[in-house]
Amino acid sequence: MNISEFLLLTMLLLPVASALASFAADKNSALMRWLVFPLLGAGGAVAVCLGAYRLLHGGSQSFVFPAGLPWLHWHMLLDPLAGFFLLLIGIVTIAVSLFGPGYIREYEHGKHPLSALGLFTGLFVTGMLMVVVAADAFSFMVAWELMSVSSYFLVVYQHEHSANRRAGFIYLLMAEVGALCILLSFGVLAAFGGDFTFAAMQSAPLTLTWATVAFALGVVGFGMKAGLVPMHIWLPEAHPVAPSHISALMSGVMLKVAVYGFIRLTFGLIGHVHWAWGVALLIIASITALFGVLYALMQHDLKRLLAYHSVENIGIIFIGLGLSMVFYGTGNPVLGTLGLIAALYHTINHAMFKSLLFLGAGVVLQRSHERNLERMGGLLKRMPWTGLFFLIGCISISALPPFNGFVSEWLTFQTALQVPNLESGVLRSIIPIAAASLALTGALAAACFVKVYGIAFLGQARTRKVRHAREATRGMVLAQAWLALMCLLFGVFPTAVVGAMSHLTQSLTGHVLSTATAHGWLWLTPVSANTASYSAPLVFVGILLALSAWAGVYYFLKPAGRVKTVWRKAWSCGFGSLNSRMQYTATAFTMPIRRVFAPVWRLHEDDDRVMKKDLPLEPESIRYQVHAEDITWRSIYLPITRLLHAAARRVGLIQTGNLRHYLAYTFGTLILLLWIIT
Repeated sequence: MNISEFLLLTMLLLPVASALASFAADKNSALMRWLVFPLLGAGGAVAVCLGAYRLLHGGSQSFVFPAGLPWLHWHMLLDPLAGFFLLLIGIVTIAVSLFGPGYIREYEHGKHPLSALGLFTGLFVTGMLMVVVAADAFSFMVAWELMSVSSYFLVVYQHEHSANRRAGFIYLLMAEVGALCILLSFGVLAAFGGDFTFAAMQSAPLTLTWATVAFALGVVGFGMKAGLVPMHIWLPEAHPVAPSHISALMSGVMLKVAVYGFIRLTFGLIGHVHWAWGVALLIIASITALFGVLYALMQHDLKRLLAYHSVENIGIIFIGLGLSMVFYGTGNPVLGTLGLIAALYHTINHAMFKSLLFLGAGVVLQRSHERNLERMGGLLKRMPWTGLFFLIGCISISALPPFNGFVSEWLTFQTALQVPNLESGVLRSIIPIAAASLALTGALAAACFVKVYGIAFLGQARTRKVRHAREATRGMVLAQAWLALMCLLFGVFPTAVVGAMSHLTQSLTGHVLSTATAHGWLWLTPVSANTASYSAPLVFVGILLALSAWAGVYYFLKPAGRVKTVWRKAWSCGFGSLNSRMQYTATAFTMPIRRVFAPVWRLHEDDDRVMKKDLPLEPESIRYQVHAEDITWRSIYLPITRLLHAAARRVGLIQTGNLRHYLAYTFGTLILLLWIIT
């Protein structure tokens, strides 16, 4: 056994050991803090080391383990693509292992068993790691199902709530439908390749028609797990009800495992991509990005808002993949590589800042017991470290320098701006529209997170629970600091990140983007220095100098000596002292945007008034609420539900309760099977 095989087995067995160790946690909850989560974090650390080594050094190693079916052992592969996603999974898993011990304290004396939480968390992480290294359809689907089923039990962990049970059912149903599509896609490739191994599928002589069928099935299967519109419907239901560290794993990692599967299928197994596939994917992705951010703007539940932003960012990732496929399919491999790098860069960026935001939301939920933005406020004074790291997450997801979200979206824009290299007039008109939708998405995302941070962390507390909130435990703060540091490093040193992806693109497509790193670590030049360039280190230094200058001016102008500061209440137009009711609400903040994009939502407005007893025409209190219903429920899923109910009622007619009829059904089925077999 060589060192790589040993590390691979260690990486997979450590989360399994974490899951098994959790069985004793119900009797001794300290085991969750001192054994279960440390084992999980150790597995993440091994994944980071193994993934980083394979990504930086290139090459690939295959392993065969005597498991699975007698005629089909488990094949595993370590290549740069697998290494990239192992690195991604490991970074977030380390953060969760630091965050979990403090977060689960509220479950220690509750009615929900800690053993179930630890067991399915370990299996969930194991399933995601196995998906990334699987090298045949059988082991891939086993790992995929392990990932899906274990995460289902985490979604319904607090199963006494009907919303959790409903979210779990929708999630599991969509996951199984998606898995069936993935299995059919593998079936098409295996039929031509003659084997279930990825190596055989990759060499399959596919016609364009069958390649398109396999690609379409892959888009549905992996897109359903990733959250492409309109297959996203499970995501805003499942992510908010799961424990917050599980929400971070689901949104930050599990969605990216679906992205991995799509890239492996399209660029690895099918191989030759067609430009028309890229156009179709580009249209779906643009709609997904815009749809996700518009619905996020209307949410007041913090975790549900973050879930819709996951839909938005999945759309941005697939915009990059769509652009890559268009350029590869039209004979522009360098630009196709640029689009692929932009998509991969945003994949790992989203894993970092979305996990950071979900962990921050978990701290807010645990310490204030509030999820509604309308009832928050002033949290920055009460939890300054969480407020700082949440701000970093907000800046990152809003694609502002010097953090990582800016770099990947900038690379996506640079890919779209190369449209003059295309000969087709249709493509030269479609791609700018997609780029414009991406720009609008970015602007709306920034507006949304100005709302989130301003309403939740600034101003005055709106409720007593929020007023008594306190900072999180040291481990929870350290987990957020780890992810915030990653957001900064991946934003300040993008040239090193792009350079590390050279082995990945070389092994996957046979091309590298040498122009991006041609001018050293200081300048990122995606196409050429004359076309566009970005120096993240200089931008970071410039921001530090500006902040230092501001601090210097402040201390220079600050009165010398001991000056007594006299505090007076701010003037409030004669209405008394300022209070939390005078602040902007989340609903009011988004009112202008709601009026502009009104046809996108199906809004339900509630105006509850309590009248004074002595003056029945004068209201004593008014409560106004707006709920945005997802239009895909009413336009797509409710008609399907009605159709299934009608079909079930018709099928139910055969249940007559008469034994003769059931014998006739059996005899008829037997005759039909004999006829088919012979």
